[in-house]
Amino acid sequence: MTAPVTGWTDTHCHVQEEMIKTGSDETLVRARAAGVTRFVVIGTDADTSAAAVELAGRHGDVWATVGLHPHDASNGVGTVTHLIGSPRVVGIGECGLDYYYEHSPRGIQMAAFAEQIALAKEHSLTLVIHTRDAWTDTWGVLDAEGTPDSTIIHCFTGGPEEARGCLDRGAYLSFSGIVTFKNAGDLREAAVLCPMDRMLVETDAPFLAPVPHRGRPNEPAHVGLVGTAIADLRGMAPADLAAATTANALRAFPRIQS
Repeated sequence: MTAPVTGWTDTHCHVQEEMIKTGSDETLVRARAAGVTRFVVIGTDADTSAAAVELAGRHGDVWATVGLHPHDASNGVGTVTHLIGSPRVVGIGECGLDYYYEHSPRGIQMAAFAEQIALAKEHSLTLVIHTRDAWTDTWGVLDAEGTPDSTIIHCFTGGPEEARGCLDRGAYLSFSGIVTFKNAGDLREAAVLCPMDRMLVETDAPFLAPVPHRGRPNEPAHVGLVGTAIADLRGMAPADLAAATTANALRAFPRIQS
């Protein structure tokens, strides 16, 4: 059996979520065995942000973000700000706009997004963006507020045009298991177009498991499948893509290096 490629960084996972049936610690053990060396665990509201901070405090290879997802924007950004000062917090988010579900009104989503952009700047933290069916307004808010120095478009799902719009604003593009889905041709084009120094890989676990695990709960252990799929598209060795995307992750999340 071929040994797994090592040195992957999962820049976006939710292993603190209750739906991880085997527990966060066991999930991390499996991922380490699969060659994952760093994890960024993402907050989406007060409870998941607190759980991310707690998990990061127990593992030297785990860091956390604190944020309010657009679904929960109506809760108010003030519900999560008390967690920002933790030394294991490296980012604000995920935050942004979601017009597919629109669980919070668009105006409230935009206000919460702008507020979290300001927090990322104030605390010199990375901004982690969720955007769905909302490219124009996402770019509009970023242009109005000013894109933070370190900004990530998490689970990038656009094509070449959307990729250029994000790259022009200085953002990193983070690719998930969707890149392995049969109907994701435009996304694969974007993965080839993306400059190597602006690319990240993630699982968004427990969501969006890559082929051949699609339809089952995702895990950080599968981030290598995402990276290998992109490496194949770009005609490069998976080990080289792992090294490049981890180097990018350390630039995208400067606090990880401290």
